Amino acid sequence: MDQLKGYNVAVVGATGAVGQQMIKTLESRDFPISTLTLLSSKRSAGTKVLYKDKEIVVQEATPESFKGIDIALFSAGGGVSKELAPHAVRHGAIVVDNTSAFRMDKDVPLVVPEVNEEDLRNHNGIIANPNCSTIQMVVALQPLKEKYGLSKVLVSTYQAVSGSGAAAVEELNSQTQAILNNEAFEPKILPVKSDKKHYQIAFNAVPQIDVFTENGFTYEEMKMINETKKIMHAEDLKVAATCVRIPVATGHSESIYFELDNDQVTASEIKELLQVSPGIVLQDDPNNQIYPMPADCVGSNDVFVGRIRQDLDVKNGFHMWVVSDNLLKGAAWNSVQIAESLIKLGLV
Repeated sequence: MDQLKGYNVAVVGATGAVGQQMIKTLESRDFPISTLTLLSSKRSAGTKVLYKDKEIVVQEATPESFKGIDIALFSAGGGVSKELAPHAVRHGAIVVDNTSAFRMDKDVPLVVPEVNEEDLRNHNGIIANPNCSTIQMVVALQPLKEKYGLSKVLVSTYQAVSGSGAAAVEELNSQTQAILNNEAFEPKILPVKSDKKHYQIAFNAVPQIDVFTENGFTYEEMKMINETKKIMHAEDLKVAATCVRIPVATGHSESIYFELDNDQVTASEIKELLQVSPGIVLQDDPNNQIYPMPADCVGSNDVFVGRIRQDLDVKNGFHMWVVSDNLLKGAAWNSVQIAESLIKLGLV
């Protein structure tokens, strides 16, 4: 990065869970910032946020908030992105959007830097940050696709409630306390706040993330399927997903079955490859009970991979377990990483 030049950066959704992590990540990465503008809804405007020991007052996001901004990181919901991102681009900013608003737009790159950084060269002002569960999966799969070829992916996710926001985490905590105290409670948020029914998340597993589509898959599952193919430039890749919400605050886990084009590969070779692949930490020693767990990944930017083993019936089939902090690599860190890549490639 060009540390000599400072960039004018805006964070939209600065008071939300991901927005807060974006600010912390910009600070921990010592991102070259000249001015940092923090934007939010009218309701949250006026909040003070600490950045490098300085208080910054959060302002209401408007179409004119982006004058002079070089990079705008959005995480305030798809509606806000659709409304304000074009205005940011009009003012000359590059938008990195952490919502589903533009992900499948053919003119918008959908980027995970370890996988398809070069796609950033094709941007038209807006770059989409993929879904959290998609990001960690493609980081783990890309080295395998490059070296051996990849034909099929079946994934089951075990997703943390923070993926539904801070209020969902509070619901988990309050329900847990109520159950332990033998008190009554009424679920109001999960699985989907806008859906007809709401279910207990404490001491439970809910096989619905987002609303259902006509084909029986949820929108979250379809995001994983479609985004994986777009990011990996693999339209013919067979992908299926089942997404489940579990009572964990932070850290998504995934059980991934995949089939390679090469049927001469061993589990040991896959471990050796992933151990030296960018963004991955291999934790795979079953004899010593070493494997990734969400409680251990919180606060880390990496994707943790373990439980790698060959399928017992399919020679070119393998299983692995992939865990990552959904608020960092799944959101804030990947967004800031995209911004760093833009600088590295001379695109900003």
